[in-house]
Amino acid sequence: MPEITVTTIVVLCVAAALAGWVDAVVGGGGLLQIPALLIAFPQLAPATALGTNKAVAVAGTSVAAVTYARRHPVDVRLALRLGGLALLASAGGALFASAVSAEFLRPMIMVLLLAVAAFVVLRPNFGTQYVAGDPIPTTRRRMALVLLVAGVGIGFYDGLLGPGTGTFLIIALVGLLHLSMLTASATAKVVNVGTNLGALVVFGSQGMVLWKLALGMAAFNMLGGWIGAHMAIRRGSGFIRVVLLVVVTVLVGRLAWDQWLA
Repeated sequence: MPEITVTTIVVLCVAAALAGWVDAVVGGGGLLQIPALLIAFPQLAPATALGTNKAVAVAGTSVAAVTYARRHPVDVRLALRLGGLALLASAGGALFASAVSAEFLRPMIMVLLLAVAAFVVLRPNFGTQYVAGDPIPTTRRRMALVLLVAGVGIGFYDGLLGPGTGTFLIIALVGLLHLSMLTASATAKVVNVGTNLGALVVFGSQGMVLWKLALGMAAFNMLGGWIGAHMAIRRGSGFIRVVLLVVVTVLVGRLAWDQWLA
């Protein structure tokens, strides 16, 4: 592991706590954690930063998932089915990551995120008009679409690149299954555990994880995840919608910077 100062440890732990909070509410904690790792260790290979981020994030998302499950209704069967598919798809994405240029993917992701932001802004009630007790459509065609998009597609994307996975999961679950933002966020946490585990197995097997550093950061990420999940449950879908828009805006800005200004 690279040499590390006390100041660097403190900064990385704060970043991990904030990332855990963001991930628990709406996803996108990697926006804070990955840049923090790359700034702290300029010579660190991007793949090692991604692998270390996954090792930290899996702890925080697990705590958030358990917190949601205890305090808010979650369709466990749906979440586990999606999570299992996402785990396998994410591992495939991580294996494929070295063969695809991130510069090629960023513009497409930005367009998709801008479309998501516009959709949420133009539909003020999106995700807030549904409540936990609303029936979930369970036709075979709709469920197959959900498994394909949220389980396979977004899972593969998380292993391949990653930014905004939780955000995409929430949008997919609200749009396809008419879940409330809160229920979608809770379900997304379970799926996100699967995507993080799948990618982590691949990165870990290739020696691309700073395990000692990850363990320390994970404790703070778990704390942030616990706080974020409780805030989301207490404040509801409207709060999650606002955080979603903020995260999407920051994510687009970050990707634009990487693409054209960095």
